[in-house]
Amino acid sequence: MQINDFKVGREYLCGYKRWRCTDIGTRVVVAICLDDHDDPSWHDGPLFAIPETVFDEFDVKGFAPIDIRVT
Repeated sequence: MQINDFKVGREYLCGYKRWRCTDIGTRVVVAICLDDHDDPSWHDGPLFAIPETVFDEFDVKGFAPIDIRVT
């Protein structure tokens, strides 16, 4: 993926974990890992109760969007 493909609030897979994009910069994407914490209230923010991780333009190539369909 490219940085331009990301959307804030959308979920992605990387390294067998689910991530939610929280911010997009010119050369980085910031995300929180949704799989490391059992309490979903920690995913509400900003400000988040869990650390945000910064991924650079090379890291984001390992991401894949999660296709969420609401029925």
